[in-house]
Amino acid sequence: MNDVTIIGAGVAGLWAARSCLARGLHPRLIDRGGAPGPHGCSWWAGGMLAPECEGTTAERQVVTHGRLAASLWADVTHVTRNGTLVLAPERDRSELDRFASRTDGHTLCDAAAIAALEPDLAKQHRRGLFFASEAHLDPRLALADLTQTLSDAGVVVETGTVEPSALRGPVVDCRGLSAQTDVPGLRGVRGEMIVLRSDEITLSRPIRLLHPRHPLYVVPRAKGVFMLGATQIESAARGFITMRSALELLSAAYALDPRFAEAEIVEMGADLRPAFADQVPKILRKGRVLYLNGLFRHGFLLAPALAEQAAEYLFTGKTGDLFDAD
Repeated sequence: MNDVTIIGAGVAGLWAARSCLARGLHPRLIDRGGAPGPHGCSWWAGGMLAPECEGTTAERQVVTHGRLAASLWADVTHVTRNGTLVLAPERDRSELDRFASRTDGHTLCDAAAIAALEPDLAKQHRRGLFFASEAHLDPRLALADLTQTLSDAGVVVETGTVEPSALRGPVVDCRGLSAQTDVPGLRGVRGEMIVLRSDEITLSRPIRLLHPRHPLYVVPRAKGVFMLGATQIESAARGFITMRSALELLSAAYALDPRFAEAEIVEMGADLRPAFADQVPKILRKGRVLYLNGLFRHGFLLAPALAEQAAEYLFTGKTGDLFDAD
């Protein structure tokens, strides 16, 4: 017997299932593509759990709820708690000052401090900001671990396409942009990424390289693999990564460390992230359906908080601050 049906098995849907189980509610989980994979935008995420850095542009709710993400994820998958290092080319040092003025929880680093944190970047950068409390994870491993945790509890991802109106009982809709016709104000924001492999560079934490037009983040993964990202394009166009974006990402990586020029390109990808105008995820109530949507670039950072509030509502009727105002 299922107490709730969850549509969509991306990071939001998987977390919604986990949060429901924690409250004794048994969910049915359905996704048109089945278990997590390239069909979902969660697959293409960077995996940074960096609420302080996101505070430079995000609303306060993102920072507040995001601070709990690393601890919640640590119960599911491996989380690396080595912080985030933010750098800028010397010619763009004003970008670093601006970033510092808009964020909390950082310490200023000189060249020696940067070298101590990341020896491979020694003598290449003179000023930076270190956010010691931040963390990161491997998104694809995290999705697999979360799926396995649910499977161990008797919840498997069914492959199928359903509409909320065709289902009985409570429904949690986590379909992202596929729910656009039912969710007012939702739009797609295109994001692109490149995966590199290099035996010449070792990084211990995500690096953000600031630039007024082409910012970059580099997230280290296992076995010399690095994920490059930061494109954020107001476009609903799907398709492969564009040459312009690829050149910008690769050029920024070269500016971070010239040794990236010899790295292997393992993978390129792009997808659309669902977002609201204020770029804060929300829970919308329409009858017996809860829509969890608008995670934007904060999927792994805010999915746990969004799911917890949705499950708490189903269990007790209590709403949280991520619920859309009626």
